[in-house]
Amino acid sequence: MDGDKIRLPVRSGRVSRHWRQRRVAGRGRQLVHVNAKSPVSFALGLRAGDWVEVRSAAEILATLDERGCLDALPFMPEMLKYCGKRFQVFKSAHKACDTIQDHCSRRMDNAVHLMGLRCDGEAHGGCQARCLLFWKEAWLKRVSAPALESGSASMRYESAAGVDNPLVDLGVLARATRRIPDGKEAEERYSCQATTLREATKPLRWWDPRHYVKDLTSRNVRPLDLVLYLIIAGFNAVMRLHWRGRPYPYVRGLAGENTPTEILNLQPGELVQVRSKDEIMRTINIHRRNRGLSFDVEMVPYCGRTFRVLSRVEKIIDEKTGRMIRLPSACLILEGVTCGGCLSTNRLFCPRNIYPYWHEIWLRRAGQG
Repeated sequence: MDGDKIRLPVRSGRVSRHWRQRRVAGRGRQLVHVNAKSPVSFALGLRAGDWVEVRSAAEILATLDERGCLDALPFMPEMLKYCGKRFQVFKSAHKACDTIQDHCSRRMDNAVHLMGLRCDGEAHGGCQARCLLFWKEAWLKRVSAPALESGSASMRYESAAGVDNPLVDLGVLARATRRIPDGKEAEERYSCQATTLREATKPLRWWDPRHYVKDLTSRNVRPLDLVLYLIIAGFNAVMRLHWRGRPYPYVRGLAGENTPTEILNLQPGELVQVRSKDEIMRTINIHRRNRGLSFDVEMVPYCGRTFRVLSRVEKIIDEKTGRMIRLPSACLILEGVTCGGCLSTNRLFCPRNIYPYWHEIWLRRAGQG
Protein backbone atom coordinates (compact mmCIF):
# COMPACT_ATOMS: atom_id res chain seq x y z
CA MET A 1 0.00 0.00 0.00
CA ASP A 2 1.49 3.34 -1.03
CA GLY A 3 0.81 4.95 2.33
CA ASP A 4 3.11 2.46 4.05
CA LYS A 5 6.32 3.41 2.25
CA ILE A 6 8.60 6.37 1.75
CA ARG A 7 10.95 7.78 -0.87
CA LEU A 8 14.68 7.23 -0.49
CA PRO A 9 16.85 10.32 -0.43
CA VAL A 10 19.10 10.56 -3.51
CA ARG A 11 21.91 13.12 -3.47
CA SER A 12 23.95 14.35 -6.44
CA GLY A 13 22.14 11.96 -8.77
CA ARG A 14 23.55 8.91 -6.95
CA VAL A 15 22.21 6.62 -4.28
CA SER A 16 24.18 6.68 -1.01
CA ARG A 17 26.85 3.98 -0.80
CA HIS A 18 24.96 2.35 2.10
CA TRP A 19 22.06 1.43 -0.21
CA ARG A 20 22.24 -1.84 -2.11
CA GLN A 21 19.95 -3.81 -4.42
CA ARG A 22 18.40 -6.81 -2.72
CA ARG A 23 15.62 -9.21 -3.54
CA VAL A 24 12.79 -8.82 -1.04
CA ALA A 25 10.29 -11.65 -0.78
CA GLY A 26 7.11 -10.78 -2.64
CA ARG A 27 8.45 -7.38 -3.73
CA GLY A 28 11.08 -8.09 -6.33
CA ARG A 29 14.40 -6.24 -6.23
CA GLN A 30 14.44 -3.17 -4.03
CA LEU A 31 16.97 -0.79 -2.57
CA VAL A 32 17.65 -1.44 1.11
CA HIS A 33 19.98 0.21 3.59
CA VAL A 34 22.81 -2.11 4.67
CA ASN A 35 24.57 -1.67 8.02
CA ALA A 36 23.52 1.95 8.32
CA LYS A 37 25.94 4.19 10.20
CA SER A 38 25.48 7.77 11.36
CA PRO A 39 27.15 10.28 9.02
CA VAL A 40 29.43 12.79 10.72
CA SER A 41 27.04 15.54 9.61
CA PHE A 42 24.40 14.16 12.01
CA ALA A 43 26.57 14.67 15.11
CA LEU A 44 24.65 17.59 16.62
CA GLY A 45 26.57 17.73 19.89
CA LEU A 46 23.35 17.90 21.88
CA ARG A 47 23.44 18.60 25.60
CA ALA A 48 20.93 18.27 28.41
CA GLY A 49 18.39 21.07 28.17
CA ASP A 50 18.65 21.60 24.41
CA TRP A 51 15.44 21.59 22.36
CA VAL A 52 15.00 19.28 19.38
CA GLU A 53 12.34 18.26 16.93
CA VAL A 54 11.90 14.61 15.99
CA ARG A 55 12.23 14.25 12.23
CA SER A 56 9.40 12.90 10.10
CA ALA A 57 8.90 9.17 9.68
CA ALA A 58 10.14 9.50 6.09
CA GLU A 59 13.40 11.15 7.13
CA ILE A 60 14.03 8.65 9.92
CA LEU A 61 13.25 5.55 7.86
CA ALA A 62 15.70 6.73 5.22
CA THR A 63 18.50 6.42 7.80
CA LEU A 64 17.75 2.79 8.71
CA ASP A 65 19.08 -0.50 7.40
CA GLU A 66 16.96 -3.55 6.56
CA ARG A 67 16.75 -4.41 10.26
CA GLY A 68 15.29 -1.01 11.07
CA CYS A 69 18.53 0.08 12.77
CA LEU A 70 21.05 2.90 12.68
CA ASP A 71 24.44 2.07 14.22
CA ALA A 72 22.78 -1.24 15.27
CA LEU A 73 20.24 0.71 17.37
CA PRO A 74 16.62 0.00 16.32
CA PHE A 75 14.07 2.73 15.74
CA MET A 76 11.01 1.13 17.30
CA PRO A 77 7.32 1.46 16.33
CA GLU A 78 6.61 2.98 19.77
CA MET A 79 8.68 6.01 18.69
CA LEU A 80 6.66 6.89 15.58
CA LYS A 81 4.03 8.85 17.51
CA TYR A 82 6.65 11.43 18.45
CA CYS A 83 7.57 12.31 14.86
CA GLY A 84 7.23 16.04 14.16
CA LYS A 85 7.04 16.95 17.85
CA ARG A 86 9.48 19.00 19.91
CA PHE A 87 11.10 17.85 23.14
CA GLN A 88 13.85 18.86 25.50
CA VAL A 89 16.98 16.72 25.74
CA PHE A 90 16.96 14.96 29.10
CA LYS A 91 20.51 13.63 28.97
CA SER A 92 23.23 12.74 26.53
CA ALA A 93 23.27 8.97 25.94
CA HIS A 94 27.00 8.79 25.30
CA LYS A 95 27.16 5.80 27.63
CA ALA A 96 24.81 3.19 29.04
CA CYS A 97 25.01 0.41 31.60
CA ASP A 98 25.04 -3.11 30.19
CA THR A 99 22.01 -4.84 31.74
CA ILE A 100 22.54 -7.89 29.51
CA GLN A 101 25.90 -9.18 30.66
CA ASP A 102 28.07 -7.46 33.28
CA HIS A 103 26.38 -4.16 34.26
CA CYS A 104 29.45 -2.18 33.21
CA SER A 105 29.29 1.03 31.18
CA ARG A 106 29.40 0.94 27.39
CA ARG A 107 29.89 3.78 24.92
CA MET A 108 27.27 4.94 22.42
CA ASP A 109 27.84 7.57 19.74
CA ASN A 110 25.57 10.47 18.76
CA ALA A 111 22.53 9.61 20.88
CA VAL A 112 20.39 11.27 23.55
CA HIS A 113 17.45 10.62 25.84
CA LEU A 114 14.48 12.98 25.52
CA MET A 115 12.50 14.29 28.47
CA GLY A 116 9.84 11.83 29.59
CA LEU A 117 9.90 9.64 26.46
CA ARG A 118 9.73 6.02 27.55
CA CYS A 119 8.72 2.88 25.68
CA ASP A 120 5.10 1.86 26.34
CA GLY A 121 5.72 -1.69 25.06
CA GLU A 122 2.78 -1.56 22.64
CA ALA A 123 4.70 -3.23 19.81
CA HIS A 124 6.57 -5.57 22.15
CA GLY A 125 3.86 -7.71 23.68
CA GLY A 126 2.88 -5.14 26.31
CA CYS A 127 6.26 -5.12 28.10
CA GLN A 128 5.89 -3.00 31.25
CA ALA A 129 9.54 -2.06 31.88
CA ARG A 130 9.02 1.55 30.67
CA CYS A 131 12.59 1.91 29.37
CA LEU A 132 13.87 5.37 28.51
CA LEU A 133 14.14 5.58 24.72
CA PHE A 134 17.42 6.15 22.88
CA TRP A 135 17.34 8.72 20.07
CA LYS A 136 20.10 8.94 17.49
CA GLU A 137 20.94 12.55 16.62
CA ALA A 138 20.29 11.67 12.96
CA TRP A 139 16.61 11.29 13.92
CA LEU A 140 16.47 14.79 15.41
CA LYS A 141 17.02 18.38 14.39
CA ARG A 142 18.00 21.18 16.68
CA VAL A 143 15.41 23.91 17.34
CA SER A 144 15.56 27.03 19.47
CA ALA A 145 12.40 26.60 21.52
CA PRO A 146 9.24 24.53 21.99
CA ALA A 147 6.36 25.13 19.60
CA LEU A 148 2.59 24.75 19.68
CA GLU A 149 1.39 21.46 18.22
CA SER A 150 -0.36 21.69 14.86
CA GLY A 151 -2.40 18.64 13.91
CA SER A 152 -2.48 15.23 15.47
CA ALA A 153 0.42 12.82 15.56
CA SER A 154 -1.46 10.45 13.25
CA MET A 155 -1.89 13.21 10.64
CA ARG A 156 1.84 14.01 10.75
CA TYR A 157 2.65 10.31 10.53
CA GLU A 158 0.46 9.77 7.47
CA SER A 159 1.85 12.88 5.80
CA ALA A 160 5.40 11.72 6.40
CA ALA A 161 4.85 8.18 5.14
CA GLY A 162 2.40 8.62 2.28
CA VAL A 163 4.59 9.80 -0.59
CA ASP A 164 5.13 8.58 -4.14
CA ASN A 165 7.77 6.21 -5.51
CA PRO A 166 8.18 4.18 -2.27
CA LEU A 167 11.14 1.88 -1.76
CA VAL A 168 11.16 1.17 1.98
CA ASP A 169 8.08 0.11 3.94
CA LEU A 170 7.16 0.84 7.54
CA GLY A 171 6.67 -2.88 8.05
CA VAL A 172 10.41 -3.20 8.64
CA LEU A 173 9.87 -1.62 12.06
CA ALA A 174 7.18 -4.12 13.03
CA ARG A 175 9.19 -7.08 11.75
CA ALA A 176 12.23 -5.92 13.70
CA THR A 177 10.38 -6.26 17.02
CA ARG A 178 10.62 -10.05 16.78
CA ARG A 179 13.74 -12.15 16.61
CA ILE A 180 14.06 -14.55 13.71
CA PRO A 181 13.32 -18.07 15.07
CA ASP A 182 16.11 -20.60 14.74
CA GLY A 183 13.68 -23.44 14.00
CA LYS A 184 14.39 -25.24 17.28
CA GLU A 185 11.88 -23.41 19.43
CA ALA A 186 8.39 -22.03 18.95
CA GLU A 187 8.51 -19.50 21.82
CA GLU A 188 8.24 -15.91 20.62
CA ARG A 189 11.25 -13.73 21.26
CA TYR A 190 11.40 -9.94 21.09
CA SER A 191 14.02 -7.47 19.93
CA CYS A 192 14.21 -3.90 21.17
CA GLN A 193 16.71 -1.21 22.10
CA ALA A 194 17.38 -2.92 25.43
CA THR A 195 18.03 -6.39 23.96
CA THR A 196 20.36 -5.01 21.26
CA LEU A 197 22.27 -2.62 23.52
CA ARG A 198 25.55 -4.49 23.29
CA GLU A 199 25.45 -4.44 19.49
CA ALA A 200 24.80 -0.68 19.50
CA THR A 201 27.60 0.15 21.96
CA LYS A 202 31.29 -0.39 22.55
CA PRO A 203 33.20 -1.31 25.72
CA LEU A 204 34.05 1.57 28.05
CA ARG A 205 36.62 1.39 30.83
CA TRP A 206 35.43 2.78 34.15
CA TRP A 207 38.80 4.45 34.72
CA ASP A 208 38.83 6.28 31.35
CA PRO A 209 38.48 9.99 32.31
CA ARG A 210 37.01 11.03 28.96
CA HIS A 211 33.48 9.85 29.64
CA TYR A 212 33.46 11.68 32.97
CA VAL A 213 34.48 14.84 31.15
CA LYS A 214 31.63 14.17 28.72
CA ASP A 215 29.25 13.78 31.69
CA LEU A 216 30.20 17.31 32.69
CA THR A 217 30.33 19.02 29.28
CA SER A 218 27.03 17.45 28.21
CA ARG A 219 25.39 18.85 31.37
CA ASN A 220 24.39 15.33 32.41
CA VAL A 221 26.07 15.86 35.77
CA ARG A 222 26.56 19.03 37.81
CA PRO A 223 30.17 19.86 38.77
CA LEU A 224 29.60 19.45 42.53
CA ASP A 225 27.83 16.12 42.02
CA LEU A 226 30.66 14.92 39.79
CA VAL A 227 33.24 15.67 42.49
CA LEU A 228 31.11 14.23 45.31
CA TYR A 229 30.31 10.91 43.65
CA LEU A 230 33.84 10.45 42.31
CA ILE A 231 35.08 10.80 45.89
CA ILE A 232 32.51 8.21 47.03
CA ALA A 233 33.54 5.91 44.17
CA GLY A 234 37.20 6.25 45.21
CA PHE A 235 36.32 5.50 48.84
CA ASN A 236 34.32 2.43 47.81
CA ALA A 237 37.17 1.17 45.63
CA VAL A 238 39.45 1.22 48.69
CA MET A 239 36.82 -0.45 50.88
CA ARG A 240 36.48 -3.34 48.42
CA LEU A 241 40.17 -4.17 48.73
CA HIS A 242 39.51 -5.90 52.07
CA TRP A 243 36.68 -8.24 52.98
CA ARG A 244 35.98 -6.21 56.12
CA GLY A 245 35.62 -2.99 54.17
CA ARG A 246 32.21 -1.34 54.15
CA PRO A 247 31.42 0.52 50.91
CA TYR A 248 28.97 3.40 51.01
CA PRO A 249 26.06 2.89 51.21
CA TYR A 250 26.49 -0.36 53.09
CA VAL A 251 23.71 -2.88 52.44
CA ARG A 252 23.82 -6.32 54.07
CA GLY A 253 21.07 -8.90 53.86
CA LEU A 254 19.99 -10.30 57.24
CA ALA A 255 17.01 -12.48 56.38
CA GLY A 256 18.64 -15.78 55.46
CA GLU A 257 17.56 -17.79 52.45
CA ASN A 258 13.85 -17.88 53.27
CA THR A 259 12.98 -14.24 52.77
CA PRO A 260 9.70 -12.86 54.13
CA THR A 261 6.81 -11.53 52.09
CA GLU A 262 3.92 -9.13 52.61
CA ILE A 263 0.86 -8.48 50.47
CA LEU A 264 -0.53 -4.93 50.47
CA ASN A 265 -2.29 -5.02 47.07
CA LEU A 266 -1.05 -1.51 46.31
CA GLN A 267 -2.55 0.12 43.23
CA PRO A 268 -1.40 2.91 40.87
CA GLY A 269 -1.99 6.33 42.39
CA GLU A 270 -1.62 5.27 46.02
CA LEU A 271 0.89 7.09 48.22
CA VAL A 272 3.50 4.87 49.84
CA GLN A 273 6.49 5.35 52.07
CA VAL A 274 9.68 3.42 51.37
CA ARG A 275 10.79 1.60 54.51
CA SER A 276 14.13 2.45 56.14
CA LYS A 277 17.30 0.75 54.98
CA ASP A 278 17.52 -1.18 58.26
CA GLU A 279 13.99 -2.50 57.83
CA ILE A 280 14.68 -3.57 54.24
CA MET A 281 17.96 -5.30 55.17
CA ARG A 282 15.94 -7.62 57.42
CA THR A 283 13.93 -8.76 54.36
CA ILE A 284 16.82 -9.63 52.00
CA ASN A 285 19.37 -12.45 51.95
CA ILE A 286 23.15 -12.24 51.75
CA HIS A 287 22.85 -11.65 48.00
CA ARG A 288 20.61 -8.63 48.73
CA ARG A 289 17.60 -10.38 47.19
CA ASN A 290 14.06 -11.04 48.25
CA ARG A 291 12.34 -13.81 46.27
CA GLY A 292 14.66 -13.23 43.34
CA LEU A 293 14.36 -9.41 43.28
CA SER A 294 17.51 -7.46 44.07
CA PHE A 295 17.63 -4.45 46.36
CA ASP A 296 20.20 -2.25 44.63
CA VAL A 297 22.36 0.40 46.30
CA GLU A 298 20.78 2.95 43.95
CA MET A 299 17.50 2.38 45.82
CA VAL A 300 18.96 3.41 49.20
CA PRO A 301 18.59 7.21 48.68
CA TYR A 302 14.80 6.73 48.44
CA CYS A 303 14.47 5.00 51.82
CA GLY A 304 12.16 6.79 54.24
CA ARG A 305 10.65 8.99 51.52
CA THR A 306 7.08 9.12 50.20
CA PHE A 307 6.12 8.48 46.57
CA ARG A 308 3.10 7.61 44.48
CA VAL A 309 2.73 4.18 42.88
CA LEU A 310 3.09 4.55 39.11
CA SER A 311 2.21 1.00 38.06
CA ARG A 312 2.28 -2.66 38.91
CA VAL A 313 4.69 -4.72 36.83
CA GLU A 314 3.57 -8.17 35.76
CA LYS A 315 5.56 -8.88 32.61
CA ILE A 316 8.82 -7.64 31.09
CA ILE A 317 11.15 -8.68 28.29
CA ASP A 318 14.24 -10.53 29.46
CA GLU A 319 17.01 -8.46 27.90
CA LYS A 320 19.34 -11.46 27.70
CA THR A 321 17.02 -13.84 25.87
CA GLY A 322 14.28 -11.65 24.39
CA ARG A 323 11.64 -13.82 26.07
CA MET A 324 8.62 -12.27 27.73
CA ILE A 325 8.71 -13.26 31.39
CA ARG A 326 5.97 -12.95 33.99
CA LEU A 327 7.08 -11.84 37.43
CA PRO A 328 6.11 -14.43 40.05
CA SER A 329 5.21 -11.89 42.75
CA ALA A 330 4.00 -8.30 42.96
CA CYS A 331 6.48 -5.67 41.84
CA LEU A 332 5.84 -1.93 41.70
CA ILE A 333 7.25 1.12 39.95
CA LEU A 334 7.15 4.41 41.86
CA GLU A 335 6.75 7.85 40.27
CA GLY A 336 10.04 9.72 39.94
CA VAL A 337 12.05 6.86 41.45
CA THR A 338 14.78 5.84 39.01
CA CYS A 339 18.34 4.54 39.13
CA GLY A 340 20.61 7.57 39.44
CA GLY A 341 23.80 5.71 38.52
CA CYS A 342 25.69 7.56 41.25
CA LEU A 343 26.56 4.80 43.73
CA SER A 344 27.07 1.74 41.54
CA THR A 345 30.28 -0.03 40.63
CA ASN A 346 31.62 0.30 37.05
CA ARG A 347 28.58 2.24 35.77
CA LEU A 348 28.95 5.63 37.38
CA PHE A 349 26.60 8.33 36.05
CA CYS A 350 24.70 5.99 33.74
CA PRO A 351 21.95 8.17 32.17
CA ARG A 352 19.39 5.41 31.43
CA ASN A 353 17.30 6.25 34.53
CA ILE A 354 15.92 2.72 34.75
CA TYR A 355 12.93 2.20 37.03
CA PRO A 356 13.83 -0.15 39.92
CA TYR A 357 11.18 -2.64 41.00
CA TRP A 358 9.88 -2.66 44.55
CA HIS A 359 8.39 -5.53 46.52
CA GLU A 360 5.45 -4.54 48.68
CA ILE A 361 7.33 -5.62 51.81
CA TRP A 362 9.76 -2.75 51.18
CA LEU A 363 6.89 -0.25 51.29
CA ARG A 364 4.07 0.85 53.57
CA ARG A 365 1.03 2.91 52.83
CA ALA A 366 1.71 6.57 53.61
CA GLY A 367 0.59 7.49 57.10
CA GLN A 368 1.00 3.98 58.51
CA GLY A 369 3.64 3.31 61.13
